[in-house]
Amino acid sequence: MALPRTMMAIRTWAPEDYRLEEVSVPAVGPGEVLIEVEAVGICASDVKCWHGGGHFWPSADGPGYVEAPAIAGHEFSGHVVALGEGAAERHGVALGDRVVAEQIVPCEACRFCRDGHYWMCQRSWIFGFKQVLDGGMARYCLLPRESRIHQVPASLSVGAAAYIEPLACAWHAVDRGDIQPDDTVVVCGAGNIGLCMVQIAKRRLAGTGRVVALGTRQNRLDLARDLGADVAIDVTREDAVATVMGLTAGYGCDVYLETSGNPDGVSQGLAMIRKLGTFVEFSVFSRPATVNWTVIGDSKELTIHGSHLGPNCYPKAIAALADGSVDVSRLVNGVYPLDRFDEAMREAASGSVMKNLVRPI
Repeated sequence: MALPRTMMAIRTWAPEDYRLEEVSVPAVGPGEVLIEVEAVGICASDVKCWHGGGHFWPSADGPGYVEAPAIAGHEFSGHVVALGEGAAERHGVALGDRVVAEQIVPCEACRFCRDGHYWMCQRSWIFGFKQVLDGGMARYCLLPRESRIHQVPASLSVGAAAYIEPLACAWHAVDRGDIQPDDTVVVCGAGNIGLCMVQIAKRRLAGTGRVVALGTRQNRLDLARDLGADVAIDVTREDAVATVMGLTAGYGCDVYLETSGNPDGVSQGLAMIRKLGTFVEFSVFSRPATVNWTVIGDSKELTIHGSHLGPNCYPKAIAALADGSVDVSRLVNGVYPLDRFDEAMREAASGSVMKNLVRPI
């Protein structure tokens, strides 16, 4: 199939300055894979980047993630349309295959890559934030030689395929929690990642184990219950700490998964987690979280884990979506063409929807 020479893409120039532009279709080099993108999800980090918040843009605090102009988007899947020399053998793919690439492209040479911790690569790139690794908001996307590529079953809907990346991130965070069958697990944040965490955590529990979802929007808390949460608490209307302590005979929850994006969720978690509990921090915050570290050490001797990306979790996420044990169908909202990107982003930024998709084709 002869490919066109140009394509339309959404390129990032500055906060709230994302432009639909005509750009060249990437040339394919050795080991590289070109895919035709079927859909790309708008992530919470995309919204924060669009607003100009956090550490995304260069500032006095550091260089930032973004090097404009870059094609946005890191939650995408597509079909293989071109293969560079040796790419089929390296990645185990063929023309026409439906695939997803992990959001990170590791260097394969730094200390972390050599140790097998590729997701913490010292010199890695993430799709959609830098020109050296354009994202999926375009008809075609080039997957570099170092990409980690996975096959996607034909049975998955477009929405489910675009959800593989956030589901893998949620899975890694839950894995970090080392949940036991009778644990009380609190998921702080009822957004896309949090609602995936609720479902994954529920799979780990039996007997007296339960999942408690915390949020600020009743419709999302209702959805959390439908997806498996045993208890859902609106933190703006109820004393969440007192409720969790009451549920656990005054001990506190065993595992606390923080994915709210609000620094207040950290101190809340430290207050409601039991002694010797496990706290997993996933969120990217727009301002620092200030806590009393005495609680972590002397008072409770907590295990604290960070959680970054979705390493080694893409196969598990794909299998769970394929067998229906994790349901994301109710999390997908609108599907927009590229020329309605601004509308899709503004709706996502309003918080009124769960997940909007952009379809470049």
